[in-house]
Amino acid sequence: MIPPLKPGAELLQVKGPRIDTQRLILRPWRAGDIAPNAAMLADPGTARFIAPDGKPITTEIGGWRNAAVISGHWALYGFGMFAVEEMSSGKYIGRVGPWCPPGWPAFEVGWGIASEFRGKGYAVEAARASIDWSFDSFEIDEIMHCIESENVPSQGVARSLGARKDREIDLFGKPADAWITSRAAWTRQN
Repeated sequence: MIPPLKPGAELLQVKGPRIDTQRLILRPWRAGDIAPNAAMLADPGTARFIAPDGKPITTEIGGWRNAAVISGHWALYGFGMFAVEEMSSGKYIGRVGPWCPPGWPAFEVGWGIASEFRGKGYAVEAARASIDWSFDSFEIDEIMHCIESENVPSQGVARSLGARKDREIDLFGKPADAWITSRAAWTRQN
């Protein structure tokens, strides 16, 4: 439990952009996102593709660590994956956005949506907003999406975004495919 603050004491507040889409809010992380993010990663089908070791996160501290890494990207670099909230319910539904920690193959926009919110087009909607924001914010010509070859649903998201499968990569000992969204193609289609 976090103790009460003394009068006049200040804590770091990460203030990132907020992006509203038709049905979603992409925003900075809050402490309230830790539990639903951990619940999303406790699902074996979800964890298989987005947990660091591919295994479900089943402990409270494991869920906290994962959220701390994702939200800490913002504090360290000034950008990162957004917490995604369903506008109509206010519920955390996943994380989508730019990601580029040390050793990552390239600047990525990735996505992870909790299983109960899949099939509604939320990953595509949030990724579109994240790609727009990334091309508006950074001088980059390409955005990568690292997708394991067995992750057929994420390949579908990439195709819906107009990304093209470029090459196979080694993602920290796991084979994956690099899907590319180029600025030129994005500008033409949007």
